[in-house]
Amino acid sequence: MKQLGWFYRAVRLGVWQIVLAVGGATLGGEPDGLIASPEPDWPQWRGPRRDAVWDEKGLLQSWPDGGPKLVWKISGLGRGWSSPIVVGQTIYITGDIDEDLVIFALDVRDGSVRWKTKNGQSWKGSYPGCRAACTYSEGRIYHLNAHGRLVCLEAETGREVWAVDILERFQAQNITWALSECVLVEGSRVWVTPGGPKALMAALDKGSGKTLFSTPPLGDEPTSHNSPILFRYAGRRIIAQCSSAHGFGVDADTGKLLWTVPLRNRWLTNVSTPIFAKGAVYYVTPYTELGRLYRLQPTADGVRAEHVWTHPLDSVTGSGVWVDGVLYSAGYRQPKWWFAVDWETGKTLAEMREFTTGAPVYADGRLYILDEQGQVGLIKPGRDRLEIVGRFRLVEEKVRDAWAHPVLCHGRLYLRYHEHLWCYDVKQPTP
Repeated sequence: MKQLGWFYRAVRLGVWQIVLAVGGATLGGEPDGLIASPEPDWPQWRGPRRDAVWDEKGLLQSWPDGGPKLVWKISGLGRGWSSPIVVGQTIYITGDIDEDLVIFALDVRDGSVRWKTKNGQSWKGSYPGCRAACTYSEGRIYHLNAHGRLVCLEAETGREVWAVDILERFQAQNITWALSECVLVEGSRVWVTPGGPKALMAALDKGSGKTLFSTPPLGDEPTSHNSPILFRYAGRRIIAQCSSAHGFGVDADTGKLLWTVPLRNRWLTNVSTPIFAKGAVYYVTPYTELGRLYRLQPTADGVRAEHVWTHPLDSVTGSGVWVDGVLYSAGYRQPKWWFAVDWETGKTLAEMREFTTGAPVYADGRLYILDEQGQVGLIKPGRDRLEIVGRFRLVEEKVRDAWAHPVLCHGRLYLRYHEHLWCYDVKQPTP
């Protein structure tokens, strides 16, 4: 009877894998893929699906000398690398000013300040400045500061609704270059990754901040600097995220840990957001494991991650984008330039050395990149080429820390360098 039970289990698993192979369908009729925020515009880190892809058409296909038209520029945002989010007529962005982490609400029309409020102390340790972007959900703003203070604010007024110290709650320690997670809000939950001895991840009630459930820790392993993604695969809603030494997947409905893969370097720093496409997850850590693709496979009681290929990409602050079977990303220390990489094989298809490491956004057939030296590029990507069709210098002085990710929303390109935010018009003129 025991052998018969194993036989039926194998048959069920085999049938399930066949179903997955035919069209990528999942239980309940929902297709596999990234799960977008239900909110409009650019409501969270890296956009609606956290993949740095914006679906707008009718954008400029090339730029004139000097770049696109500047709509406005503002200063006084303080030091930091957080990117803005955009919802309706308001931009939300953070900055460290003197002793405080300040959250700003700006008018999209001219950048004027609608309100500003504090979320605890600024970060004055190594690489001083703010880290994480805000997240918008149902009229509220959620933000985690560098010290672990998670705040919920009224989006219209900036009034604080609740706040939680996640390091204190889960008995975790801060990390060398401070917490940087852009929290994920899905349904009634806000997800955090405290690491340490009590919880790898935790789901909090977004209305009150109370803990709903958590994922058991990986020993005492601390968190790192990543931000999670949410996707549907094999009938599950899954969160992919990183700790200081592992990439992992968690069931978004139960908190169950589904898989772990090695992702450790000597600095215990994982920064680049994971990427999901076509049933596979891409993680990257500098110095050791580098860029690694894992094919996901459903099992009788979870999901298995099988290593497929490794690429010498050692991305840190920039992450990458997936478009039509190609990963576009830049290295950080060794190959400090841009690559097009075949998603199935890990083969390098094209390289571009005119820009150094940086962060991309994709829309309407073009990559928009801001490299760490303050250069901005408009790139026409292909499987075998990366063609520059526009470029300009955002920051005139010599810098090496232009690490804020570009944001694209309704024909406007937003670029941040510390206390400054620029807004450019990148929409094609109407006839």
